[in-house]
Amino acid sequence: MARTLPFFLFFLCAFACSAQFNDSTYYRLNYTSTGSLNKTNDSRAYLLNNALRFGIRKKDISLNSSNVWVYGKQNDQLTNNDFSSTLDFNLYKSLPHFFYWGLASYNTSKSLQINNQLLAGAGIAYSIYDREDAYLNISDGLLFDSSDLLLAGNIRDVYQTTRNSLRLSFRFEIWQRVVFNGSNFYQVSLRDGRDYILKSDLALSLKLNRWLSFTTAYKYNRLSRTDRENSLLSYGLTFDRYF
Repeated sequence: MARTLPFFLFFLCAFACSAQFNDSTYYRLNYTSTGSLNKTNDSRAYLLNNALRFGIRKKDISLNSSNVWVYGKQNDQLTNNDFSSTLDFNLYKSLPHFFYWGLASYNTSKSLQINNQLLAGAGIAYSIYDREDAYLNISDGLLFDSSDLLLAGNIRDVYQTTRNSLRLSFRFEIWQRVVFNGSNFYQVSLRDGRDYILKSDLALSLKLNRWLSFTTAYKYNRLSRTDRENSLLSYGLTFDRYF
C-alpha cells in the first residue's frame, strides 16, 4: 500500500484541479485493491494486488496512466514484489473505428526475475465493437525492449530487442450491474520467436453502487527468456469514478 500512496495523492490533486479544463474533457479515476489469504496449522500465504489508474479523454485523444503493485509471501518467504507503471495515449484521427496508440512502460518483478524492464513503442488499433455496454478491440505495433533480467543460476542478462506487440482488449456490461473486462498481450521478439512475453488481465465486477464494485481479478504473466510465470487470482473492491 505504501508504494501506491504517492500515486493516489497525485491523482487526487488532479481531481481537485479539474476545473481548469473545458466541458469536453472527461476524466476517470480507478482504484482496485484485491487480495487473498490462506492460513492452516502449518502454512500461511497471502497476496495483495493494488492498481491505480487515471485517464483523460477528449474528442480526438486520450491519455492514461496505470500503476500496479503485487506483493505476496508464503511461509514468510517473499514470492511476489512486482511493480508496473504504464503511460499510454490513443489518437483518434484516422479512419472510422481505427486509432493510433503509443506507450511507455516500466516493470520490475520478483516472481518473473525482472530487475528492470523498459518498453516503449507505438502502433494502430481497430475497434470491432465500440458501444457503451460492449467494447472489443484488437491492436498491433512495435515495442523497443530494454531489459535487465536474472536467468537460471543467477546469471544476469542485460539486453535490448524489438518486439511485435499484439493485444486483444474488451469490456462487456450486463444488466448495468456486471462488468467483464480484460486485456491480453502477446509480445514476441523480431529476432527470436522463442523470446516472448504473455500477459492476461481479466476482471469480473459486480456494481454495488455507482462508484463501488466487488471485483474478482485474474492475472497471468509469462516471460520465456527467464522461463518464469505467475498466475494470480484475487478478490476485493474497485472504486471507479468518471468526472
